[in-house]
Amino acid sequence: MQYDLKVRPSSFYIHWPFCPYRCHFCHFVALAAHEEYMQSYHQVLCREIQRYLDLHSGKLALKTLYLGGGTPSTYPLNLLLDTFAILKESVTFEADYECTLEVNPGTVTEDHFKVWQQIGVNRISLGVQSLNEVVLKKLNRHQSTFDVEWVIQRAHNFFKSVSIDLIVGLPGVSVQQWQDALKKIVQWPISHLSIYFLTVHEQTPLYFGVQKKTVLLPCDDEVVDQYYWSIDFLKQHEFEQYEVSSFARHKAQSKHNSAYWNREPFKGFGLGAWSFDGSGRYQNEKNLMSYFSLIEENKDASFFQEQLTPDQVWLEKLMLGLRQHKGVLFSELTEGLSDEKKEKLNERIQALGEQGFIAFDGVRLQLMPKALSVENYLIEKLSF
Repeated sequence: MQYDLKVRPSSFYIHWPFCPYRCHFCHFVALAAHEEYMQSYHQVLCREIQRYLDLHSGKLALKTLYLGGGTPSTYPLNLLLDTFAILKESVTFEADYECTLEVNPGTVTEDHFKVWQQIGVNRISLGVQSLNEVVLKKLNRHQSTFDVEWVIQRAHNFFKSVSIDLIVGLPGVSVQQWQDALKKIVQWPISHLSIYFLTVHEQTPLYFGVQKKTVLLPCDDEVVDQYYWSIDFLKQHEFEQYEVSSFARHKAQSKHNSAYWNREPFKGFGLGAWSFDGSGRYQNEKNLMSYFSLIEENKDASFFQEQLTPDQVWLEKLMLGLRQHKGVLFSELTEGLSDEKKEKLNERIQALGEQGFIAFDGVRLQLMPKALSVENYLIEKLSF
């Protein structure tokens, strides 16, 4: 089972796994202190991209391209230029094309901005996470507020959209510190903001610290209160929430992430990268040497393939649809269901509506504000 070559995805994802250090909460496919492999990885990555593009007749039309990681802002500029030269030979970019590059503070200069702008990057996503430098250092994240503000004050001169990521619920960040940080951030020249709940992933240093009780997490109720305060505060400053974790001003919603949430096909390249062809999901090999070997032997790079069952498709539509402010079409959820299941679904929707969790106008299901922090619970209640 391989990615369906009849599918012509309009979104690409490119993974750059290298990081100058590894944060204690990170669970992504990332490699710290492996700079000696950058050149080799770049060559293999380009080979994977070129091989896929060669399999298509005519140029693919892209509407989004996302460079994630890892720390893509450490991608050497001369190598990055080569990667985009390959892409531009075989793809066309739609008029409203969005190209995002993830940036870590302290890893860039103005020369980076100039080259990124030159190759077509028009949106950057800055990993801020917190303005509490003491907390970040304890989590092995080495950046200062100066580093963050240096990027913010210059990036908007080069890119159409600047987005930042924050994590709510970090150990050691008080309610007042969180609120003070947001009050500062809304004054910055940014158009997008993502707020993620801290997730403690197994086998990370944060996980072991929590297990040993050397790291104390804030209580859930406090974190949820901070989240809801943030929603109200951001709305007052023209940041409209369009997804559980995402806020945009000036209609600067992320087109690439929206493609994920709308279950549009996308193709991922690089170590551990995911792909979706509309009916199956695939993940590339996560071991660097194994990834090298597969590409060099002209083999498919994926080590995980999953053909989605009708039940999985239904669940994805429900989960991804409810995450978005626009909700999910009721017709999408009832398509193909038996009369018995339709009746049960209606009963569950009505019950959750009476509890104030879901709004249903006969066409779409939408989460009510108080349901945003308990989405997983509601998915379980609605599922068969």
